[in-house]
Amino acid sequence: MKKFSYIFIVLAIALSIYNATKLDFNNLLQGDSLVAVISIVAAMCAIMILLIFLTSKKIEEKVKNHKKK
Repeated sequence: MKKFSYIFIVLAIALSIYNATKLDFNNLLQGDSLVAVISIVAAMCAIMILLIFLTSKKIEEKVKNHKKK
């Protein structure tokens, strides 16, 4: 499960970088630039959710190990 999470994080970063190339800083909220901004924000949200998921899995693992002792 960790491998899939890391793969999705890398894909989200790559998607953000690609969409950053589509930005038009003169007209950020118009046309393709607006789509790129929305996509960058969505990718960053996905990264945050995956990082929270990975952290929760680490906490769950520590709790399980603590109960076994």
